[in-house]
Amino acid sequence: MVSSVNSSLQPAQIAMQEKLAICLALVAGFVDATGLIKWKTYVSFMSGNTTQLGSAISSDQFGTMIISLTVIGCFVCGIYLGTCLSLSKLNKTKALTFYLVSGILIVYTVAANVFAIPAIPSVAIIGLAMGLMNAIVTAVGNQNVNTDFVTGTLNSLARNTAMLTMSNDELENTKYRSNAIHLLLVWLGFLSGAFMAHYALIIFGAWILLLPALVLLICSRFYKSNRN
Repeated sequence: MVSSVNSSLQPAQIAMQEKLAICLALVAGFVDATGLIKWKTYVSFMSGNTTQLGSAISSDQFGTMIISLTVIGCFVCGIYLGTCLSLSKLNKTKALTFYLVSGILIVYTVAANVFAIPAIPSVAIIGLAMGLMNAIVTAVGNQNVNTDFVTGTLNSLARNTAMLTMSNDELENTKYRSNAIHLLLVWLGFLSGAFMAHYALIIFGAWILLLPALVLLICSRFYKSNRN
C-alpha cells in the first residue's frame, strides 16, 4: 500500500504506481458495473449507494435499505481491514491484499456456480473485497488517488487543471499537469472497466469475476517488483 503522498519516489516507481492505479480503477469499474447489472447495486461506488439508501429510507423501500446498508458497511470494513494489514508489522507478504481480494473473488465465483447465493450475501462479499482493494494504492507520486471514488477523482482533476491554468510558475505547472494526467488516466481506467463488464457478462456469464481476479494476480507481480 502507498500510504501517503511521496514526492521523493523515482520516476520509475511513480510510473508503476500509475499503472497499478489504472489497473485497479479498471477492476473497480468492471466489478461495480457487474454488481449493478446482476444485483442492481453498486459494489464499489458508495456515493451511489448512499444516494440510493437515502431515497429508500424516504420511500420505505425496506429491501433497498438493507442491501445498501449491507454493501456500504462491508465496503467500509474492507477498507479498515486493508489499512490495518498495510500497517501491521506481522504482514511480511508485500502483495497480501492482492491475494486476498483475488481469492475472495475466485472462491465466491466457484461457490456461486455450485450454490444459489442470494443478493445480500453476494454484495456483502464483493463489497468487502472492493473495500480491501481500495487500500492498496492511495497515491501516484505527489497526488492522492482513490481508484473507485469517481467523484473525488473528477474533483481533483478539475482542481489541478484549474491551478495549471491560473499558475505562472513553471515548476508548479509541471506538478499540476502531471497530477491531472494521473487522475484522468485513473478515471478512464474506471470508465473502461465499466464499459467492458456488459460484454464480458455476455461471454463469461457466471464466471465473470474470475477476470478481475486474474488481473489482480498479474498486478501483484508488478507490485512486488515495485516494492523491492
